[in-house]
Amino acid sequence: MIRLDFTQSEIDALDYERYHHPHPQVQRKMEVVYLKSQGLSHQEIRRLCRLKSKTTLVKYLRDYQEGGIEGLKALGYKGQPSKLNEHIPSLKAHFEAHPPRTAAEAQADIERLTTIKRSPTQIKLFLKRIGMTPRKVGYLPGKAATPEKIEEQEAFRTTELEPRLAEAEAGTRALFLWMLPILSIGLIWGSSGALLGYLSPHRQDVSDSTF
Repeated sequence: MIRLDFTQSEIDALDYERYHHPHPQVQRKMEVVYLKSQGLSHQEIRRLCRLKSKTTLVKYLRDYQEGGIEGLKALGYKGQPSKLNEHIPSLKAHFEAHPPRTAAEAQADIERLTTIKRSPTQIKLFLKRIGMTPRKVGYLPGKAATPEKIEEQEAFRTTELEPRLAEAEAGTRALFLWMLPILSIGLIWGSSGALLGYLSPHRQDVSDSTF
């Protein structure tokens, strides 16, 4: 049986990665090693993680024994960006100073800096693995009003709006708020009975009905 010693920080890292790593196979590997850190037997770990092969479990434990957390993150199939691991410090520093706007832009930067080419999907996984998260897109503020527009607004405020507010406050003049045209039309139709007919097109007047 493989014997492994775990520090509390290593256990905490395994516990986090088994839920948060973007690749499901890596999550399973983290789960296996985490359960090992909790003192479960190999047979029980295989049952809980549904591992059919004892060899697979041993391989996961060997990967951790030889490479730690990063060893569990490496996958063996072609195209996996494991070669990028040795460039993590420099790439992380680069992206912190120059955040990429898209995965394609990050892909181009990585290829330029490391000569390693990966697909956009692999680039997204790599960026997430090193702690880079997508930025939310915001809205650019509108252009500032022109001096002429500002002057026009100021004139309306001093000559029209403020006098009307003052008169309304004094009770000598009422202020009315314009409603949306559709609401205004609805109120007119409702007062004349037309709205009821529109809402109920099959309704007949009582005087025309026969019983």
